[in-house]
Amino acid sequence: MSVPAPAWVVAGPPGAGKSTVADLLLAALVPTPALLDKDTMYSSFVAAVLASAGRPHGEREGPWYDEHVKVHEYAGMAATAREIRAHGCPVLLSGPFTGQIHDRQEWRSWVAELGGGTVRLVWVRSDEATLLRRLTARGLGRDAAKLAEFERFCASMRVGAEPAAPHLTVDNRLTAAVPLGEQVAFLVKNL
Repeated sequence: MSVPAPAWVVAGPPGAGKSTVADLLLAALVPTPALLDKDTMYSSFVAAVLASAGRPHGEREGPWYDEHVKVHEYAGMAATAREIRAHGCPVLLSGPFTGQIHDRQEWRSWVAELGGGTVRLVWVRSDEATLLRRLTARGLGRDAAKLAEFERFCASMRVGAEPAAPHLTVDNRLTAAVPLGEQVAFLVKNL
């Protein structure tokens, strides 16, 4: 197949609601894309790497993590997406992808790694109050470091900063005026 199937990238900080947006998109898109969720694909592997390196279980951000773990997570997701798309199946990737979405050149490079063609970025808008509430409520060990240094975490995630990459926005802040399901339905209808 010379033209890869479309790809969707659902991006935003942890706790923004990426999984919910991904589920709504999967229910609305025809044909249904294959879902590649970063946490589903790599959570247990990341826990094992952190343990073997003597790193804190909740370390999911920062220079060491980016260099030794995240680079491999994202490369694996891109290679898997490229392979699936080459066989005609659309793909939906879900993860923060902070570096890729906030730098136009990195985005272009990553689109190429994903196999080129149609790659749509759906950015899940959030804010600090929403993230704090959701991360606290879900009570996951992997969020402990984020909550312990919440301001630094929000700064590293560029919370509230629009992506530099071309994107569609879904507002999932607690103060959002339109329900999430309606926003996603409108987005899909107007493509």
